[in-house]
Amino acid sequence: MQRRTLLKGAAVGGAVVLGAGFWALPSGVAPAALSLDGARMVLDGFKGKALASIKGWTPTEVFNHCAQSIEYSLDGYPELKPAWFRHSVGPAAFAVFSARGAMRHPLTEAIPGAAPLAEPASQEAALQRLQVAFERFAVHTGELQPHFAYGALDHEEYAQAHVMHLYNHLSLIQPA
Repeated sequence: MQRRTLLKGAAVGGAVVLGAGFWALPSGVAPAALSLDGARMVLDGFKGKALASIKGWTPTEVFNHCAQSIEYSLDGYPELKPAWFRHSVGPAAFAVFSARGAMRHPLTEAIPGAAPLAEPASQEAALQRLQVAFERFAVHTGELQPHFAYGALDHEEYAQAHVMHLYNHLSLIQPA
C-alpha cells in the first residue's frame, strides 16, 4: 500500500512540476513554422553566414548536436533512460512541449552516450550535416527508434520534437 501511495504522490508531483513548466516555456515567435520545411528554411538562411553563440556551445556544436538527435531517431540512441522514465515522465514532458509548441531544455547537455560534438569541425560542414539529417528524416518511411527520454514517437511527433529542439538551441545563436 505504501508503494502505491508513493507512486501516486510522485505522479501528482510530476504533473504539478510539468504544469508549472508549461507556463514557464518561452512564448516568443519561433524563427519559422514549426515544421520540417520551416526548419529547412531557417537552416538555408545560415549558409555562408558567420554565426556566434550568446553562450554555451558554438554554432558548430549546436548543429552537430541537433544532427545527432535526428540521426539517432533513425539509427538508435546510444543510451536510453530507464523504461519507467520513457513510459511516464518523458512522454509527459513531450506532451507539454508539444501542446506549447516550444521546448526548453538544458542547452549544453549532450545526448547520453553520444559522440563528442567536434565532427565535422567547421560551421558550414556541421550545418550541411544537419541539413542532410533533416532530409534523411523527411524521406524516412520505416520504423523510428525510441527517443532516449520520450520513448516511442511517430514520424509527426518526432518531426515536431526535432524542430522544437532545433529552435530551442537557435535561441542562443545570432549573426557574428
